[in-house]
Amino acid sequence: LAYGDTAALDGASFTARAGEVTALVGASGAGKSTVFNVLTRLVDPSGGAIRVGGIDIRAMALEDLRALFGVVSQDAPMFDETLRENIVLNTRGADDARLAAALDAAFLTQTVDRLTDGLDTLAGPRGSALSGGQRQRVAIARAVLRDAPILLLDEATSALDTESETHVQTALEKMASDHTTLVIAHRLSTVRHAHQIVVMNEGRVVETGRHEELIAKGGAYARLYELQFAEDDPARAS
Repeated sequence: LAYGDTAALDGASFTARAGEVTALVGASGAGKSTVFNVLTRLVDPSGGAIRVGGIDIRAMALEDLRALFGVVSQDAPMFDETLRENIVLNTRGADDARLAAALDAAFLTQTVDRLTDGLDTLAGPRGSALSGGQRQRVAIARAVLRDAPILLLDEATSALDTESETHVQTALEKMASDHTTLVIAHRLSTVRHAHQIVVMNEGRVVETGRHEELIAKGGAYARLYELQFAEDDPARAS
């Protein structure tokens, strides 16, 4: 896949297995977000194929394909509707019990309880009535309620405080056990326990493996990890 003369993906290939967490890591512009875009057919590659369960996604109706995905991104889309409508959207069978469970999983219950209008509170244009952390937790509740077989998480907890992140991370880990989960992460500490880490650079997959394997290998992932370690703790790195 190229944008003009610039290659966004260049022979990138990997398998994300069901019931496992596959993390995509790499520098900005490595192609991580582009992988998510081609999975959901926001853009189609000029060559190669993307398959879900062995089926080429181009053979699926677009609505059927996108029904397979639950997405939580750094900039979660919000509508000028109530919190309830933003969370439920077109999810079928979203009864009160399922909605309450989704709110709990997203560590959103107490926030909603403190609002005068509760779930009937308006989110405002593009979610402007909510904080960044609240918008992200609404997106997480939406994904939990949707319960799609494939989870796409793009820095899903980046706007959360430490307590919220701990609770939400636990809920997402529970979901991952019976979902196919792909995670884009810039903080490598959040993907140390992923079943597979896919290291990307300039649109290519340059390494795959578990954290311990890639650290021992001393390649691209190890260099990324060491660089981030030095940035997070300059005193220990010096």
